[in-house]
Amino acid sequence: MSRSASTDVLITGLGVTAPTGLGPKEYWNTTLAGGQGIAPLQEFDPEPYTARLAGQITGFDAAAHLPGRLLPQTDRVTRLALVAAEQALEDAQADIGELGTYECGVVTSNATGGFEFSHREMRKLWSQGPQHVSVYQCFAWFYAVNTGQISIRHKMRGPGGVVVAEQAGGLDAIGLARRTINRGRGRLMLTGGVESSFDPWGWVSHLASGAVSTATDPAGAYLPFDRRAEGYVPGEGGAVLVMEEADAARARSGRAPYGRITGHASTFDPAPGVPRPPGLQRAIELALADAGLQPDAVDLVVADAAGVPELDAQEAAALRAVFGPFGVPVCAPKTMVGRLMAGGGPLDVVCALLALRDGVIPPAVNIGELAEDHRVDLVRDEPRFGPLSTALVLARGAGGFNSAVVVERPLS
Repeated sequence: MSRSASTDVLITGLGVTAPTGLGPKEYWNTTLAGGQGIAPLQEFDPEPYTARLAGQITGFDAAAHLPGRLLPQTDRVTRLALVAAEQALEDAQADIGELGTYECGVVTSNATGGFEFSHREMRKLWSQGPQHVSVYQCFAWFYAVNTGQISIRHKMRGPGGVVVAEQAGGLDAIGLARRTINRGRGRLMLTGGVESSFDPWGWVSHLASGAVSTATDPAGAYLPFDRRAEGYVPGEGGAVLVMEEADAARARSGRAPYGRITGHASTFDPAPGVPRPPGLQRAIELALADAGLQPDAVDLVVADAAGVPELDAQEAAALRAVFGPFGVPVCAPKTMVGRLMAGGGPLDVVCALLALRDGVIPPAVNIGELAEDHRVDLVRDEPRFGPLSTALVLARGAGGFNSAVVVERPLS
């Protein structure tokens, strides 16, 4: 299958705020070392709750990174997103004024909004009255606030948007940014996703899924594909990427690109009884078709890795259906940070880009014996080295959302 030149969209900058590091370098070094970012909740007393572990960003001082005027009007999630966006633009060496403020846009994803900010202001409303509620409550809680605040801070007046699709949303935001560039509506797009919802109100919303691990030992809590898997561990943070039209990126002076986004697809799970392939399998096949690739071209899959036995079995079945038994190495870096909702997919794309760059697949941690129907070629315990040129990143959101992104090394 031939590839259209319009699919060549480059990643030129990375920004990361993750439980295992601020910035792509710290995140990557910790990931290769199998470092653990999952620990008991620290923001409030978790004892009354059924689950007590989370992937948390510790030691983050927003005042050290952002202007003081932004602090009263932003939730923690927006502060993390602003820091990741700043990192990505600096990494790309992108001058928005030179590129054209209306040629640069922002598309992000968020699944939970500004929970901590909202909870605090609602408590004021109930206990002190409406005159004590911050005027910034009107937008600080909203899913689109990260896109808005990033756009305002960096004077990016081009195309903007937000995608809400739970864990799949971050990859869908990347797909939307790519389409925006391919349609000639922007030269540069900031895209990705960041999450943080670890106040009591937000924590209860996680627990309502019924799929959160109740384990108390971080080493045994989040075990995708493992026969002991009993649920996932929520995490906070994510990643923001700079995406550019290929010719424009090569024409300007800046850093060499990390790679290319050459394929994307989104699907919904079929309704029960509908004779259609599973939604995740279809997303994989459609993303590969979009990239003009056959399955044997893929060197690495960064898995959704739900940590829920039924969902792990579904993902393993989809991978076997497309790639054959043990047909492709599988990576699960989420075992170190938890499931970051909309932030998880973009962070996995960062992992894929750095894996392709360095020729190394990071290990999943704490995984023991795989369940019989979960068997895939999961890289665990130690990094696996070798030449890598193409990666597939997968994400699924509650309610039947599926998303897949194809990442390739930059053309020489």
